[in-house]
Amino acid sequence: MSNTGPSPARRIARFLRKSLFAQVAGALVLGVLVGRLWPHAGTAVQPLGDGFVRLIKAMISPLVFCVVVAGITKAGDLKAFGRIGLKALLWFEAATTIALVVGLVAGNVFRPGAGMNVDPSTLDASAVDDKTGGGSLPSTSEFILHSLPDSAIGAFAENSLLQVLVLACLVGAALLHLGSTRVPAILPAIEQAQDVVFAIVGFIMKLAPLAVFGATAHLVGEYGISAMTTYGKLIAVCYGVALAFLIFLGVALKALTGVSLWKFVRYTREEMLLALGTASSESVMPRMMQKLRQAGCREDAVGLVLPTGYSFNLDGASIYLSVGTLFIAQAVGVDLTLGQQITVVLVLMLTSKGMAGVPGSAFLALSATAAALGVIPAGAVALLLGVDRIMDSMRVATNLLGNCVAVFVVSKWEGVFDKVRMTKVLGGEIPFVPEEERVGATTQQPADPKQISG
Repeated sequence: MSNTGPSPARRIARFLRKSLFAQVAGALVLGVLVGRLWPHAGTAVQPLGDGFVRLIKAMISPLVFCVVVAGITKAGDLKAFGRIGLKALLWFEAATTIALVVGLVAGNVFRPGAGMNVDPSTLDASAVDDKTGGGSLPSTSEFILHSLPDSAIGAFAENSLLQVLVLACLVGAALLHLGSTRVPAILPAIEQAQDVVFAIVGFIMKLAPLAVFGATAHLVGEYGISAMTTYGKLIAVCYGVALAFLIFLGVALKALTGVSLWKFVRYTREEMLLALGTASSESVMPRMMQKLRQAGCREDAVGLVLPTGYSFNLDGASIYLSVGTLFIAQAVGVDLTLGQQITVVLVLMLTSKGMAGVPGSAFLALSATAAALGVIPAGAVALLLGVDRIMDSMRVATNLLGNCVAVFVVSKWEGVFDKVRMTKVLGGEIPFVPEEERVGATTQQPADPKQISG
């Protein structure tokens, strides 16, 4: 009896065609090889990654608006939405403070900058200005004012997530106030617009392997492995602290909600690999929103907590800033007292909230911290220019997982978490189906004969 099954080559080809994870992983490996063997070619394909991120960003604001408006109106309770927002902010503040403290403890224990004996006068402080474009972080009042839109169209044009969230809350509140009888067509139109956005995201996601290839080839071609040898201890400390922090988050998540962080990482492995490859957590926000919703979190919690976390819950960036501050001080021979390190935490608690979307924000936050302490030369911040890009993977992964954990915790805290569904989804009993495919299946489903009058 002859074997009529597909050949191994065809099985592999089919697996690669259907598995986004396999495609992205292959593109990652290929990008490393091209960047290592042909550095100039690697830097030339950078637009592949940048273009993908730009396309995804174009969809984030309309998607967040539609999800939040639909979530508010379906929940039918604006006060509950306000509670979700308040609980999210409380969790964000606790998580980022822990990240900052853990980073400072690790920096004191492992002292990544000790023994470098750098003369600050030899550093080019203007390089930091080039990195930041001469900008500055907004003050607290400026940050709050900038969160309020002065133009409905401008909020979407500038891709300002906080402004879009404010608009979405106002529209959702207005729909609840008016009721479905007075504006019966608005909510269905918003839900249909959401389906269109998810369909576009599905089209763009097919380009993910090209994006990862371009971004990885550029990173390896541009920076090589020299930074790894020069800043090896700093890199090891930052990544080690991030891993320890994620383990802590995993334990807290399991205790508070019953969700296994490891199972969630497996469930979102395509998105995690894509975020690491493109060094952008925004590139996977639409897909993460889908997966969190299908894993038992209610629409309003996902729509509010996840986008807000991109501005308020930068756990990975907090770790990098706290360790980086101590690294700079140790490298130039400055020993910070306990009081000065407490000042570091307080300053970074404020400056980290205004970092999102600001070019060179990490260096602006470090410069502000150095100025507040008054004992670290401002030019010493330039020490981190050579390693900043390598830290992106740590920051992206930690920020992204931290925000997803926040969605689960706040959903459970508010009582809008479907634990039974989560268990089935993370256990593989219920497969993930992208929204664009769910919509297509719904629209193509034949009519039920029982519903046809006759």
